[in-house]
Amino acid sequence: MGLPVYRIELKDSAMKKLESNIWSDSFVSGTMSMNGRRTPIRIRYRGGHTREYPKKSYEIRTAKVTYHFNAEHDDPSLMRNALSFHYFNVLGVPSPSTKHCVLYMNGEKEGVYLRIEAVKSAFFRKRGLHARSIIYAVNDSADFAMAGKNTKANRLLSGYALIKGNETDRVRLSDFIRSINRKKGTELNDYLQQRLDMDNYLRWLCGAVLTGNYDGFLQNYTIFEYGKRNMYGMIPWDYEGTWGRNCYGKAVKSDLVRIKGYNVLTGKVLAYRAYRQKYKRILERALESTFTVSRLMPVVKKMHRTIAQDIYDDRKYKWDTDMFDSEPGVIREYIEDRRRDIKNDMEQL
Repeated sequence: MGLPVYRIELKDSAMKKLESNIWSDSFVSGTMSMNGRRTPIRIRYRGGHTREYPKKSYEIRTAKVTYHFNAEHDDPSLMRNALSFHYFNVLGVPSPSTKHCVLYMNGEKEGVYLRIEAVKSAFFRKRGLHARSIIYAVNDSADFAMAGKNTKANRLLSGYALIKGNETDRVRLSDFIRSINRKKGTELNDYLQQRLDMDNYLRWLCGAVLTGNYDGFLQNYTIFEYGKRNMYGMIPWDYEGTWGRNCYGKAVKSDLVRIKGYNVLTGKVLAYRAYRQKYKRILERALESTFTVSRLMPVVKKMHRTIAQDIYDDRKYKWDTDMFDSEPGVIREYIEDRRRDIKNDMEQL
């Protein structure tokens, strides 16, 4: 049985507008059909350098929900985002749901895509969470640093995009960044306990470190503030540069990401022995149970089998299909090597 098929139809005028400027974030209207059901949509291109690729990624909005249809053009497996979000959910970190599919645009087959649930208000409602604000980390200035930056809110937040909330929420995040940079000792520890969901943060850190997402600390995450708890939490985003390859599909060493991760906030958190010990316990439990070949490879193999035939038929797949066939082995080797790395580096905690 093949993958689900989505068919997008755009009028000529809408298609011309979309193609006239690949860097535009403006939406055009159209329809999307799946299993004979036709739904009005708005659609635009999404991504950074990938907008220049022949196989483009899209953001698609219906009246009720937003999805990102990712081409995963730089990932020879087309599985790394899906596998990463699966693993974060296993760790207990809220993460987008995913589904592989085949996309058609005005009757032309675009190929295999990964449909990813957008991290917006509906994402939190579905999980029984109330988010006061939702903020995307959109570039490498989202490192929680203050050194060398203008301390005005607009400069401190140059790496972030407010998705839900208002100016008050922007000020709250800039105050948070100032505070973690200026406070020290017991005062900082007390502040972190009040303003950061530490269990969520350490589990998110564990996931980023184990999957090897180098960019996941400086961008490629969503930070949100719980509605009533006045605490910040983290959600992963854009994890194709993982499991032994970088975001361009190049093979990288398993120890690319250090056990203590990166960014200013992580450094502040791990400066306290109590948090290092809690993080160490989370890592140890992961190595014992969830981050193992026996636990992960059945997921990898099932996903690989499910998409294989449609990958072979995808004329826009940029890699040799022999590489696709070898990807489960690449991921398995990464898991084995990463387990060794973490065990060897555990003494740093």
